[in-house]
Amino acid sequence: MRHYESSMRTNSTVDQAQDSAQKLHNAVTQAMSHPTEKVIEQAENSLKHAERAIKHAPEGSVQGHGVDLAEEMLEEEKKRLSSLNNQEH
Repeated sequence: MRHYESSMRTNSTVDQAQDSAQKLHNAVTQAMSHPTEKVIEQAENSLKHAERAIKHAPEGSVQGHGVDLAEEMLEEEKKRLSSLNNQEH
């Protein structure tokens, strides 16, 4: 995952989307290491939040910069969470 200096950040919708994707990554990682129903549910809630944030990311981007990264992060975490859910069933 890419990390940016806080002084370079503008708290734009792109920054918020990337933050949400990073939090989703952390939640999925936690769910993979402790796959309890509650932790998996928290990861799924984080997924919903990240999806909403990324949906709005283009509104604050300059020529789409940063949106692709957030979308890639989201897709990767969806795959990880899906594989975890498949193991549960």
